[in-house]
Amino acid sequence: MLKHSRFLLLATLACLLSGAAGVSAQSSSPAGAQPAPAAPTATSKAPNPGPAVAVGSDYVIGPEDVLGILFWRETDMSGDVTVRPDGRITLPLLGDLQADGMRPDVLRDQIQQAATKYLTDPNVTVVVRTINSRKVFITGMVTTPGTFPLTGPRTVMQLISLAGGLQEYAKSEEIQILRGPKAFRFNYKEVSKGKKLQQNILLQPGDTVVVP
Repeated sequence: MLKHSRFLLLATLACLLSGAAGVSAQSSSPAGAQPAPAAPTATSKAPNPGPAVAVGSDYVIGPEDVLGILFWRETDMSGDVTVRPDGRITLPLLGDLQADGMRPDVLRDQIQQAATKYLTDPNVTVVVRTINSRKVFITGMVTTPGTFPLTGPRTVMQLISLAGGLQEYAKSEEIQILRGPKAFRFNYKEVSKGKKLQQNILLQPGDTVVVP
């Protein structure tokens, strides 16, 4: 009887010790657990900025355009900026600089000159991220009237195509292009047949095409 009792006591202790070891192992190394993500470090680089857009030789910077100002080996001074309505941009250390009306290479030279106060032999690149200042408008009897960016050469015929074409009852012979105080006539039927192609003028920023 004594031997039987001692055997039961030892078996109970063994079970208790085995269960405690299993709980301890599970607590320290959960099954299927994934390693915790590493905390970001102070040396992590900012996300790569968006790509540049191609601009024509006639492009000048305007309000609402987004520019990338890149300083070689000076990441703290690099970044994207939006041209304010007053035509200026704000850069670290350099403060406010005029950008409206300038070509990107002229603005680059201006920034590079201003940066010589703080950097030895600064190397600056100016790229155009988004063009928001050059827009044309089309209204009236087209499929999709509205505002379209003017990122390169574009004719009246091309803008009508971008707007989805003329609606069925559009007066295609009486289209007008409004440019400030001036108005130009555009006969869609003639141009579409290859006649009087001089009507198919290149649009300028701010032009409005009216399709009655």
